[in-house]
Amino acid sequence: MKVTVLGAGVIGVTTAYQLARSGHEVTVVDRQPGPALETSYANAGEISFGYCSPWAAPGIPLKALKWMLMEHSPLILRPKLDRAMLSWLLRLLSNCTSGRYARNKSRMLRLAEYSRLALAAVRAETGLTFDDRMQGTLQLFRTQRQFDASAKDIERLSADGIPYEVLDCDGCIRIEPALHHARDRIVGGLRTPNDETGDCFKFTNGLEKAAARLGVTFRYGETIKDLEVGNGQARGVLTNRGVIRSQAIVVALGSHSPLLLKKAGISLPVYPIKGYSLTIPISDASRAPQSTVMDETYKIAITRLGERIRVGGMAEVSGYTSDLGLARRRTLERSVMDLFPGGDPKTATFWSGLRPMTPDGPPIIGRTGIRNLFLNTGHGTLGWTMSCGSARVIADLISDRIPEIETADLELSRYD
Repeated sequence: MKVTVLGAGVIGVTTAYQLARSGHEVTVVDRQPGPALETSYANAGEISFGYCSPWAAPGIPLKALKWMLMEHSPLILRPKLDRAMLSWLLRLLSNCTSGRYARNKSRMLRLAEYSRLALAAVRAETGLTFDDRMQGTLQLFRTQRQFDASAKDIERLSADGIPYEVLDCDGCIRIEPALHHARDRIVGGLRTPNDETGDCFKFTNGLEKAAARLGVTFRYGETIKDLEVGNGQARGVLTNRGVIRSQAIVVALGSHSPLLLKKAGISLPVYPIKGYSLTIPISDASRAPQSTVMDETYKIAITRLGERIRVGGMAEVSGYTSDLGLARRRTLERSVMDLFPGGDPKTATFWSGLRPMTPDGPPIIGRTGIRNLFLNTGHGTLGWTMSCGSARVIADLISDRIPEIETADLELSRYD
């Protein structure tokens, strides 16, 4: 079958790879000159199979009000006259209940665990390396309140059979020895040992080459203008170079997916949430992390990528903006220099990207009301984490196979 994948970020490339392995003739279209040049370019470096939670959680509305009064806030809200923003925020608030949080987290953990196995298979098939480490994620608590609040996540991890460790201060330092100088600022931590780290840009570029060897065609520098739909069926993709005909189309355009789908009459509850990152060369390895540490106070991930430290996080609700705010940089620097002063932030590369977030947390994967049109988008901060499993689901659906995990509750129809 001829399949067109729209988007060459980590979601689009993994989808193309799995479709090609299933025997399909695949074309990938992207406006950028190469793969992984937008949100996948410089993300936090986490592959968080266990540290995997919806942003919509009990207590978040109150926390959000407190955060907005903080100088180094993990949440930045720039309200504007934007119906999509208001609708998304209201839907997010409606998911901030204990019951919905547990349901949404369970869906995310299911897909994440499946993706863990799928990534292992991709690594075995391709031999890819990408500054990868398999040493887990340490969620670091600076206050007793943060430590106590982790009980709801521990309960969900236990229920879904996800390995974890609850650590005191000494336990955190045993896992991350460079934290010894910050002992007085650590209460404890929650470690998910199956989590991994790596460079998403390197991974996606390596997998693109593997997909090309399987026959996938990549069309870069090509602007997607519209979908051709007739009689309730997707027939092709209109670009600035003409029409691409195919028998199935997968929309994997991240935050830009709703803009394209709106023209086809599909309302997609995905909104761009901007994140920021610093990439810092390591000058003192003894003061750098071994894996990923999530600073719970600032909601910032600090990750070891070879001889670099990647510091990423924050959630800015400001629409489709790409500016680099210096206040955001100062927050990243504050977190990393307090815990891991193993590099000079003055030498860092500063970056921002738009995460495609759903209001409930899980991505949107599967069929639409238009025949032959499929979605693989809305992964938020967990695109790389969920990419390989999401791609397998799409490949199974297009190949008329039953996916290996339950997927009905990941489809767009869950919002009906």
